[in-house]
Amino acid sequence: MEISALYHFPVKSLQGHKSRSLALDTYGAVNDRRWMLVDTDNQFVTQRRTRAMAQLKATVTATGLQLENASGERFEVNQPGADSELRSVRVWGDDVTARDAGDAVAQWLSDQLQSSVRLVAQGEEFQRPLEAPRQDRQVSFADAAPLLVISQASLDDLNSRLTEPVSMLRFRPNLVVSGCKPFAEDDWKTLIVHTHDGPVTFDCTHPCARCAIPGLHPFTGRAQKEPLKTLASYRRWEDGQIYFGMNLAPATADQPKATIHLGDPVEIR
Repeated sequence: MEISALYHFPVKSLQGHKSRSLALDTYGAVNDRRWMLVDTDNQFVTQRRTRAMAQLKATVTATGLQLENASGERFEVNQPGADSELRSVRVWGDDVTARDAGDAVAQWLSDQLQSSVRLVAQGEEFQRPLEAPRQDRQVSFADAAPLLVISQASLDDLNSRLTEPVSMLRFRPNLVVSGCKPFAEDDWKTLIVHTHDGPVTFDCTHPCARCAIPGLHPFTGRAQKEPLKTLASYRRWEDGQIYFGMNLAPATADQPKATIHLGDPVEIR
């Protein structure tokens, strides 16, 4: 088994990027979901609510972010500094402290989405512990865990049942693993990536229950019946949720920093 694809998503629920490598830090993959949009009540905003977010691309720059709309119009925003406004924002059930990216980018994004939003970023003071028993580990603005893994075989199995295949971007993973059976990840307990920096060990915390986002086109936000209709026919579990993928957290809080590359061997225990 090996790493066959890597992805990162700089702004939660905006378009992501394929990568040849992913550096890791305390919060997961570096530059992954370190920025987020919030509404006037400081609640997080995603494509579940604002589908037009799928049409916006975010690219990490040396000084912050470059945002781009479907027409190619771009907007540069700097990483908020120590003098930027601190804002208490909510992501799911967590209230966290984030740095406001300023009025100019808030206006640009609000115009693009035709809804009043602000852009916030993680700062040095950011803390968002995982739930017990892993409360000594941290997560970014990601939904549930620092990383998400999906096997290529699982997507291949799904696509074999669809009239029109879908891309892995529908499911927004960080790691894609090849060389296993479809949905083998359902039963994984520990995942070890053998990087150039040494082995990196992850707990497989819980399978990923899917929301409506895989039913939205990843570049337009247009709602479609597939692939959720087909997934529901054979991936809906007893709790009524549709599952696809496995959430990951570092096995220890003090795990050494490392970089995962395409082709790195993967071991399951």
